[in-house]
Amino acid sequence: MNPIVIGVIVVLLLLILPMSIKIVTEFERGVIFRLGRLVGARGPGLFLIIPFIDRMVKVDLRVVTMDVPSQEVITKDNVTLRVNAVVYFRVVDPESSVVKVLDHIRATSQISQTTLRNVLGQSELDTLLSNREQINQQLQKIIDEHTDPWGVKVSTVEIKEVELAEEMKRSMAAQAEAERERRAKIIHAEGELQASEKLAQAAAIIGREPTAIQLRFLSTLSEIAAEKNSTIIFPLPIEFLRAFGNISDEKKQLK
Repeated sequence: MNPIVIGVIVVLLLLILPMSIKIVTEFERGVIFRLGRLVGARGPGLFLIIPFIDRMVKVDLRVVTMDVPSQEVITKDNVTLRVNAVVYFRVVDPESSVVKVLDHIRATSQISQTTLRNVLGQSELDTLLSNREQINQQLQKIIDEHTDPWGVKVSTVEIKEVELAEEMKRSMAAQAEAERERRAKIIHAEGELQASEKLAQAAAIIGREPTAIQLRFLSTLSEIAAEKNSTIIFPLPIEFLRAFGNISDEKKQLK
């Protein structure tokens, strides 16, 4: 064979061989198109393709953390706020992510923004603040249903921050303070009710046993003496006053 021909063949092989060898890492897959038709996904590792006939598109299978830009939302109870979120997703079907959507990351971002506005627009402010986990699950379910045909799996959606107007913050603070005052008044009233019930029970017991009041007087004296006070108050028995009242009544009758 002519040495020139051999040289040309060797040069062509040296040029074509690097174009034929493809290496795909563990977290990637190579989607192969042959003359425009889908052949399939290959990898990871080393494999060969046909130059000028086959075309390979690499797809990353790692989890993507995507920030959803702040969205201005009007809630169901007509409160305007700004909300941002974060979405975690990954490609589970490399072929669909290349064939069925032009840019799966941008498409997921757009559907996330739209879903965030729609879901929060149907929720009240109190629900958003108190049941955030439930809203996160609802967002994840809706976004995942939209991205599933693209071979994208949305694993988690988290609302990061809810920004309220200053007027709304002051109104909520005033409402919380009024609620605390209401609870304090209710607790105080319940305490007064329980105290009055106990006093009524004590009065009923003392009414049945007159000597009980004398024992209470003596107990009070012992408590006063224990404090080393210079003044001692001696309680006057009520029966003693009643005796004076009976004597005065008898004198009036004699007159």
